[in-house]
Amino acid sequence: MAGTAPRTTGPAGGLVILDPDQTDLLLELDRTFAGWGRSAGAREILPPPLYPVSDLEKFDVYVNFPHLALVGAGLDLESGENKPVDGRFAPAALRGAQVGLPHATCYSAFLYYENSVVAADALITLVNRCFRNEERYEGLRRLLSFQMREVVALGSYEHTQQVLGSFAERIAAFADALSLRLEKVPAFDPFFRADGARALLQKLSPVKYEFQVGDLAVSSVNTHRNFFGERCDIRGPENEFVFTSCVAFGLERWLSVLVDLHHGDAVEALDAVRTAVRQLA
Repeated sequence: MAGTAPRTTGPAGGLVILDPDQTDLLLELDRTFAGWGRSAGAREILPPPLYPVSDLEKFDVYVNFPHLALVGAGLDLESGENKPVDGRFAPAALRGAQVGLPHATCYSAFLYYENSVVAADALITLVNRCFRNEERYEGLRRLLSFQMREVVALGSYEHTQQVLGSFAERIAAFADALSLRLEKVPAFDPFFRADGARALLQKLSPVKYEFQVGDLAVSSVNTHRNFFGERCDIRGPENEFVFTSCVAFGLERWLSVLVDLHHGDAVEALDAVRTAVRQLA
């Protein structure tokens, strides 16, 4: 039997509360993707949902993605005058915004390894809440807050590319087992500063590919070159700045396309995921 639609809340319906069947499916998807990471040798870390603004600033988040940025601030409520009106606090009620809400999960991995030396084939996996200040929100397809599982490679350039290649094959095989039509297409997010050498290389050779169902990207593979190694002073065995890459899975987006594929029935979609996992084991 088809489940109910997720309960929407927040600005313009950008936040959702999943029902129990949808929650079961999302958790199964996350176990599957995390299991791929662990089977490849990744260890898991548990990050916080927000960071000091200064940490995200070092990744050029507020230069390259200003349209998505959200921050958090304390409130000045001691006078009793700064009460919310029409569902919002006035700017005068806010103290300085010192924490930023990340729009991607992998930043946590680079902050975790900041000022350290790693092996040439380091691999880590993590899941976190991400936040995006979108112009519009659309069901489970486009949310203000959602969950993203990532597998992050650090070390040699060859290692980072081998991980992307192997996970791209896993994603394609998983989609085939689910009878889900998936297309791998290049993407051109403004990841590097427009005036930098990396941005020029990105124009010559895409560093990001998305796996799309229709016009919706559900996963991506991303090459960062040694950008995060330099910004966080992460070194390899030869004292060189490490290269990094990541594989990302938008969990609510995977949930959305699978529920649609099974005509709104999350229980049937969950059975299909478990069957696909067994086929590929």
